[in-house]
Amino acid sequence: MGNTERKYDLENRLVEFAGMVIDVVEKLPKNLAAKHLGGQLVRSGTSPALNYAEAVGAESKADFIHKMGVVLKELRETRVCLAIIKQQKYMEETMLAKVLDECQQLVFIVSKSVKTAKNNLGK
Repeated sequence: MGNTERKYDLENRLVEFAGMVIDVVEKLPKNLAAKHLGGQLVRSGTSPALNYAEAVGAESKADFIHKMGVVLKELRETRVCLAIIKQQKYMEETMLAKVLDECQQLVFIVSKSVKTAKNNLGK
């Protein structure tokens, strides 16, 4: 599998993840706290796909590392927001399980990518 194919796969996963997050936000209750979390979640949960597109077009290895770091930060923020929604029981746990799992997998993938890029920076 070529590097371009892997980038495309990750981009697709991030876009699909953004859609999953939007679906969660649309199903949240309409109370004040849930609306606040929903607004935060839609921003942090869609941001990784957009920032990844920026990372792919990075001007240097250092720029790529920085932009992928932003992707990772937003994914971690999304994970915590989803955990709060789960803890507050704003929706069925089974509805959140898939998006939480995907978020965790994406955190792992992106963190490995950042680590590899940092290791290759000095080479």
